[in-house]
Amino acid sequence: MIYVFLATGFEDIEALAPVDIMRRAALEVKTVSVTGRQTVESAHGVGIVADMLLSEVDFGKADMLVLPGGMPGASNLDACRPLTEAISRHHDAGKPLAAICAAPLVFGHLGLLRGRRATCYPGFETELEGADYTASIIEQDGNIITAKGPGAAFELGYAIVDFFLGEGASQSLQQGMIYEELTQG
Repeated sequence: MIYVFLATGFEDIEALAPVDIMRRAALEVKTVSVTGRQTVESAHGVGIVADMLLSEVDFGKADMLVLPGGMPGASNLDACRPLTEAISRHHDAGKPLAAICAAPLVFGHLGLLRGRRATCYPGFETELEGADYTASIIEQDGNIITAKGPGAAFELGYAIVDFFLGEGASQSLQQGMIYEELTQG
């Protein structure tokens, strides 16, 4: 199971585009509210009904934990101790993580990016403690995937699909979603 965590102020596209892409690829993914309420308000005032609450997550069955950015969403994720403790345990077990935009700061604050290549929204690179900041649109270093910002939301979804289903597995999705035409033009 892939869990995508939603905190008040999350960036809409950074959460929903990867979820859409992962579900198109038939990956099992659930959105999780860390607010204690099923509906979470995005950075742009859109109420999104999460699939489940943080208290309902079985982290033992988690294949990947995904953090969308946005502000104050990323800071709210970082302040959620039950989540950050679960992220640390997940990482210590060698399981994959992904974050986009400002959200890699959560991994940085936990020390999970030391000695790894990572990217994030410009201005947050100082929060990636010990990382080799690349400024790339998408960066994968081992079992951690980071993405730069809202414009990289599709890339994050495709990278997660390729991570689980094999390199190039997202190609047919990209074609079906007319993504290749957009990026080649």
